[in-house]
Amino acid sequence: MRPPIPEELEQIAKDVVDAAIKLHVALGPGLLESVYSVLLAKKLTERGYRVEREKDIPIIFEGVCFEAGFRADLVISECFIVELKSVEKLAPVHAKQLLTYLKLSNMRLGLLINFGEELLKNGIKRIAN
Repeated sequence: MRPPIPEELEQIAKDVVDAAIKLHVALGPGLLESVYSVLLAKKLTERGYRVEREKDIPIIFEGVCFEAGFRADLVISECFIVELKSVEKLAPVHAKQLLTYLKLSNMRLGLLINFGEELLKNGIKRIAN
């Protein structure tokens, strides 16, 4: 697969944010992360994206391969990670977690989305590798 061009990543980011905001307006905060994950994946699939939920990402360190090094909440079109939370407030470790996921998977861009926020725009963080 060829690496995505920046414009493609930007379009994915815009579509993820748009779908997430529409979902949050319809359902509000307070549901389990898994509910938002299933529904956001459905909305993005309807927009034509290939979406993988709870995707195992292997990690290779010093020649040792860990088959399931971590699980990404959503991987969009094999090039974009969405990490979902449903908490009262994001902690700094949540952004660090996504940045580590991006580095280990050699992906350039991802979004951290906290559906627990009263206004979703306050719960979206863009993280670049």
